[in-house]
Amino acid sequence: MSDQTPSSFGLSPYAKAMGMAIAEIDAGSPVIVMDFAPHAMGRPGYLHGGAIGGVLEMAGYAAIAAELERQGLTMRIKPINVSTEYLRSGLPERIHARGEVVRAGRRVANVRVEAWQSDRERPVACCWINFKLSPKEA
Repeated sequence: MSDQTPSSFGLSPYAKAMGMAIAEIDAGSPVIVMDFAPHAMGRPGYLHGGAIGGVLEMAGYAAIAAELERQGLTMRIKPINVSTEYLRSGLPERIHARGEVVRAGRRVANVRVEAWQSDRERPVACCWINFKLSPKEA
């Protein structure tokens, strides 16, 4: 994990149980990775769609947390909705996901996330996540 990892973002217990980790920071956004494991398998020999969705969600949270930290803001982040597109089957190998904050306003943020395996140019899945932002109470 890089020393540039946003201090405000910690992986959830679900992410840790699934074996997710922050591999690197790419253009200011953390890249979340997860190795293929039996507990993440759907049909034999393929990554479960829910596991792919979990990686996408964690990458979205990491991206908005990094952006808010860059802006010096302490906000509560709550998902409003997630729209996921599964583009191809997840193979039994490491999956990577990175979110990009498209817009971060005072109350709402829009994040686009892509997940890929061996070839970043051939995504496995992508999603839009809209977050409600509100100030954290002291």
